[in-house]
Amino acid sequence: MNEIIWPEGYLPGFTDNFASNEMIVAGLSVAEVWPLLNTPALWPTYYANSANVRFYDGKGPALADGLRFYFETFGFPVEAQVVEHVAPQPGEPARVAWHGWAGSTPEDRLDVHHAWLLEDLSGGRVRILTQETQRGKPAQALAAAEPNPMINGHDQWLRGMVAAALKAKA
Repeated sequence: MNEIIWPEGYLPGFTDNFASNEMIVAGLSVAEVWPLLNTPALWPTYYANSANVRFYDGKGPALADGLRFYFETFGFPVEAQVVEHVAPQPGEPARVAWHGWAGSTPEDRLDVHHAWLLEDLSGGRVRILTQETQRGKPAQALAAAEPNPMINGHDQWLRGMVAAALKAKA
């Protein structure tokens, strides 16, 4: 199986917080899941922890390499820029990752690298992996929180996306 590609400064284990969530589901393909991830305006329809998506420079509604966008999640207003975007292609995993940031002072600044990898597996299965590394004092607080809000939130995102894909397929 494939893995996330990490930019310098965001390798898990060397950041203030890390979350990893994965699902492998039979009966779905990357092609069926990709539009739900690649179209941020759809996120709030299946993931209650995302809101107020908007794009800059007249771009959107789909993510693309270099695209700037905004959304709200985990109580943070997140500015983001897509830093990796590989649409589904036969035999290759689909990938999307963004650098996100919130805050402007050493006390409230949060920087994240949130990456997704989707790949078709044998037997008509799809693997959806999302991992996020974070830096900053808010990341330190999130890492110490019990239960873990990032793990639980991303689990809800994955489950919602899978449920939406299955519903669309029915």
